[in-house]
Amino acid sequence: MTLLALDTASGAEPGGLLVELNKLEPQERGCRAYIVVTNKTATAYQTLKLDLILFKTDGVIGRRFAIDLGPLKPDKRTVKLFDLDATPCDQVGSFLINDVLECKTESATTTDCLASITPSSLTKAQLTK
Repeated sequence: MTLLALDTASGAEPGGLLVELNKLEPQERGCRAYIVVTNKTATAYQTLKLDLILFKTDGVIGRRFAIDLGPLKPDKRTVKLFDLDATPCDQVGSFLINDVLECKTESATTTDCLASITPSSLTKAQLTK
C-alpha cells in the first residue's frame, strides 16, 4: 500500500499523459509540428520540458532540441505547436522523446514523468520514447 501511495504522489501515472504528434504543416522557413497533449490525471503540470531528437527520413539524426508542453491543466486536452526552421516536413522521419528535462507540478518537481507519457502519431513521422 505504501508504494502505491508514493507512485501517486510523484505524479507518475503510466499512460496519464498522452502526447500525440498530430500534424506536420509546411511553412515558409521549414515545418510546423502540432502536438496534442491529453492530461488524463488530476495533476496540473506547470512545466513538462521534453528532450526531443528529430530523425530524418533516412534514419540519421537531424537535430536535438527541447520543447516545453506546459502548463497542462488536469483532465484537459491541449494543443501545442513548434516550428522546425530550415527543416522541410518531408525530411522529418520520426521524433524520439529522449528524456524529460524538467517536470513540475503545482506542488513539487516530479522525478519520473517519462514513465507517465504515452506517445503516438497521426502523421507518417512516428513519435516514440
